[in-house]
Amino acid sequence: MQHPRHHAAANPDRIACLCTATGAQMTYADLESAANRGAHLLRSMGLRRGDVIAVMLDNEAAVFAIAWAAERAGLYLTSVSTKLSIADAAYILGDCGAQVLVVSDRLTEMATQIAGLCPGVTLYTVSAWQKACADRPETPIPDESPGADMLYSSGTTGRPKGIKPALPQGALGEETALMRMGAALYGMDGAMVYLSTSPLYHAAPLRWAMTVQRFGGTVLIMPRFDAETALALIERHRVTHGTWVPTHFVRLLKLPEEVRKRYDLSSQRAAIHAGAPCPVSVKHAMIDWWGPIIEEYYSGTEMCGITALSSAQWLERPGSVGPAVIGTIRILDDEGCECPAGQVGNIYFADGPGFEYHNDPAKTEAAHNAHGWATMGDIGHVDKDGFLFLTDRKNFMIISGGVNIYPQEIENVLITHPSVCDVAVIGVPDEELGETVLAVVQPAAGVKGDDRLAETLRLYARNGLGGVKTPKHFEFRDDPLREPTGKLLKAKLIAEFKARGVAAGG
Repeated sequence: MQHPRHHAAANPDRIACLCTATGAQMTYADLESAANRGAHLLRSMGLRRGDVIAVMLDNEAAVFAIAWAAERAGLYLTSVSTKLSIADAAYILGDCGAQVLVVSDRLTEMATQIAGLCPGVTLYTVSAWQKACADRPETPIPDESPGADMLYSSGTTGRPKGIKPALPQGALGEETALMRMGAALYGMDGAMVYLSTSPLYHAAPLRWAMTVQRFGGTVLIMPRFDAETALALIERHRVTHGTWVPTHFVRLLKLPEEVRKRYDLSSQRAAIHAGAPCPVSVKHAMIDWWGPIIEEYYSGTEMCGITALSSAQWLERPGSVGPAVIGTIRILDDEGCECPAGQVGNIYFADGPGFEYHNDPAKTEAAHNAHGWATMGDIGHVDKDGFLFLTDRKNFMIISGGVNIYPQEIENVLITHPSVCDVAVIGVPDEELGETVLAVVQPAAGVKGDDRLAETLRLYARNGLGGVKTPKHFEFRDDPLREPTGKLLKAKLIAEFKARGVAAGG
């Protein structure tokens, strides 16, 4: 059994987390004390096993103090993005049934408005939470039991939904699926130094960071991602493990060669990426640079199944996201029949962890078939050896003149152009064809988004994809096109252009 408590007893001065921007750090002894005090405070407010506490926090040490307090009190932890509007945050608070909300100090004004829309929610800033915990016992609460997270999807269609697993049974510290995966595939152990590159309010960053602390490793928290800063941190702290998204890789690769060569990255044992499909050319370049330590997995907040593969396996099957390591892959057609190897269909997982969409039995039912197999809404195929290849999300497929076009394929080509920082491809209404292809492009720094760039990218796409898949329209924007986890903000773009009725740009 492994748990932060065990490491606090065996290695109390070991650093559990370090904020790289400020140097603030928390030892395992500190974490154990803060988590116990927090659990006592939660009990004093009447929260019992199965209740919900919500947090809206920047990347700071309080994330872990509160998360581990909730975990040992048997609660669900709902982590809310600090980027949401007041209305959207209030919706999540009301939907999840949170009784307590803890926010970063800088969010006090916004949080007060959110709490005002959610009667019955007790609001704390981090400072107020710490003050309230100060006189609570450092010893464990008498009725400890393991909790879980209930995190919300990003709402690719409609309102975000809480993804609710069953609460774990048994004692604290029992091995989790991510621990088994981390140890077996990535060599995770108590000696690791882990670089957390993304916001901890998202599912994968939070879950992996807490998994690192189950092992007794050190979590380095970046307040926000910066490519050269990440390289400097790897060298300075002798980072062994890190989690990344393909956008991070693109930004790293676009650093000047002299910057890329400036840092000693030899301490790394596993650079783990997920969150979005990685263009083949980008991954080849990362393996050439960092060596065969680039590890990939595919899953979702639902975590009803996971696939994974190493650099060596990927080099044999470029573009694959690997065989299943949790659950069993099933590819089904739209009638629910299993597809043969090589045929594109809906991706389901059998025998994986169970989940439900909170307060939405219809959506829960729609995500499962008659056998109880679950889908996250993606489409793809498996090869004869069971390796999965993603095609795209079913909701994002473009049908133009009766031809199915998958935006991901187009994005993977355009992102490699040196004038492109990022790109999202969507379908927009067309009277003759039904839909045509629009590329929304964030130009690289110093590059002007104009008709000349549009024509350059149109020719670039045609050379790589042929005429049918080449975007007919381009729109240029300076604002980021992705969430910090690497997921494109496609749902918002689709809604925007659907409302316009026509494409903009060249």
